Amino acid sequence: MALLLLQLAVLGAALAAAALVLISVVAFITATKMPALHRHEEEKVFLNAKGQKETLPSIWDLPTKQLSVVVPSYNEEKRLPVMMDEALSYLEKRQKRDPAFTYEVIVVDDGSKDKTSKVAFKYCQKYGSDKVRVITLVKNRGKGGAIRMGIFSSRGEKILMADADGATKFPDVEKLEKGLNDLQPWPNQMAIACGSRAHLEKESIAQRSYFRTLLMYGFHFLVWFLCVKGIRDTQCGFKLFTREAASQTFSSLHVERWAFDVELLYIAQCFKIPIAEIAVNWTEIEGSKLVPFWSWLQMGKDLLFIRLRYMTGAWRLEQTRKMN
Repeated sequence: MALLLLQLAVLGAALAAAALVLISVVAFITATKMPALHRHEEEKVFLNAKGQKETLPSIWDLPTKQLSVVVPSYNEEKRLPVMMDEALSYLEKRQKRDPAFTYEVIVVDDGSKDKTSKVAFKYCQKYGSDKVRVITLVKNRGKGGAIRMGIFSSRGEKILMADADGATKFPDVEKLEKGLNDLQPWPNQMAIACGSRAHLEKESIAQRSYFRTLLMYGFHFLVWFLCVKGIRDTQCGFKLFTREAASQTFSSLHVERWAFDVELLYIAQCFKIPIAEIAVNWTEIEGSKLVPFWSWLQMGKDLLFIRLRYMTGAWRLEQTRKMN
């Protein structure tokens, strides 16, 4: 009996090893190349408040604002106004308190099929194109790709990515700024502060089904085991970067859809960029585009492939790249 169990254990280990080798080969063969940092001609310009075309700046230019806010938006005509009203109210009040504070909000319409760009442009007309700009992508790139397009067109010393649904209270940007400052001295001027909902986990579990809770824990385990150590909530869409950290991490990004946050933080840890995780106020907003089971299954596959593709050399860390 003991011999049989030993043989079964050996067979199981051999099958697991063979499966891992096979998956690694598949991950290597199917690895996509680094997404080309290319803009369509229509994506190289934005409309100013008068409706005239102006050329977008580049992240490789010297910064001229203290803070850039990048808002990826896909079919967000209904939810975007709530977020924009809160964000711009806060930013305007902050500028009145401190006239030296300068900012811009960049809404990136990720190939929406609704009136997202028109809704966003009304804020450009109200506040001026120096403060609010709208980039309309020719085709949908995914959330990570949309954020990269906004970041590479930003003018801020610090760059905040914020979701269009307004789930995170915008004034919490001050918490991220403090977290970022606490990481000083920044190596090569690079640091990241991540908003986190981990402190709300117990409350959210009480409102979820056992199945969704199991999926959540499974995803968290895979993130920790395969990619990112020490960050409990990688998926919160409220992250603050120094300009240098944003250009470095987004230059190496391969994943442009749901799991891009994980690869982004994996890249940051590989480059030894210090990361602070900061608790923020967060409210679940209706209209999420995530389908719990299938989206998490896709993200689980992406996590495994992220790890294997870097391990096998199919993907490599890049130095900063310029967009053409």
